Amino acid sequence: MSWIRKGELTLIERLSANILKAGPMPKHVAFIMDGNRRYARKLHVERQQGHTQGFDKLAETLRWCLNLEIREVTVYAFSIENFKRAKDEVDGLMELARQKFSRLLDEQEDLEKHGVCIRVLGDLTLLPLDIQKLIAQAVLATKNHNKCFLNVCFAYTSRHEITNAVKEAAWGVEQGLIKPCDVSEFLLDECLYTSNSPDPDLLIRTSGEVRLSDFLLWQTTYSCLVFQSILWPEYSFWNLCEAILQYQLNHHALQKARDLHAEARVLQQLEADRCCAAELLQQTGPGKHLDPQLRQEAVQKYTAEREGRVHSFLTALQEKRDRFFTDLNKGSLASAKA
Repeated sequence: MSWIRKGELTLIERLSANILKAGPMPKHVAFIMDGNRRYARKLHVERQQGHTQGFDKLAETLRWCLNLEIREVTVYAFSIENFKRAKDEVDGLMELARQKFSRLLDEQEDLEKHGVCIRVLGDLTLLPLDIQKLIAQAVLATKNHNKCFLNVCFAYTSRHEITNAVKEAAWGVEQGLIKPCDVSEFLLDECLYTSNSPDPDLLIRTSGEVRLSDFLLWQTTYSCLVFQSILWPEYSFWNLCEAILQYQLNHHALQKARDLHAEARVLQQLEADRCCAAELLQQTGPGKHLDPQLRQEAVQKYTAEREGRVHSFLTALQEKRDRFFTDLNKGSLASAKA
């Protein structure tokens, strides 16, 4: 099964899609694809078949999203917690990953046609080396595509991601790229695996479970959360339309909350810059008695310096992440030649 199933919407599906698109549409949708094992039990088949059916449903769902002009999709493919499952199930999931990422490399022409950029988010060092190399090849092969984006969260949990973001910021301080006072909500945001993506507008979880299971906890603060009882392999176009309708009904309140938070974050950063600038003035002279204009200039100077440091740090961080994939790909090419 291809990563994006070919085919068009039916007439009634196209009509429904056009009606939905008359309202506010989510640009980024995240899925917790839950229910594969229960689906297998329901049909009295092996668990592995349930996971395979789950991947096939993802391919179909990506086609629906393309037709609905949803340009970014993030999926929870494999949690770090899943490593605790039975060995045969974990081995089966790893084998499925090998097959699907290998298939992705064979479908580069289709991915280029649709302009699909594949990103794999998580602690990839926890995966077998051969899968890491396949992922690196897929990521590098599609990195310049920019029409739509598929983020596959693999060996991922949100707590692990946030912890890693803090470690990245600490690395920046150790390297002398940033100062401890430069660490902020914005900076940590940029240190997350998802730094190249906007936060999801809509998060959908199937199977009837009403929890996030450590998925995108930071990013979904102002997202519309929709929990549906359908098992993931049975998911339909109409289930997706229902979720989008829920998003549209809540769009105004969500957007207002996002805008208020964005304004508060700007004010919070401005206040932090004022405090840091005032502290520096105190160290160099009678800061309290400076002319207001001079104090304002000091704040502006400090802000420009901080932004410069942060920019240099984020550039170095991106280079480090790119190097991880490039080194893996070089190893893969060397193995192929050998």
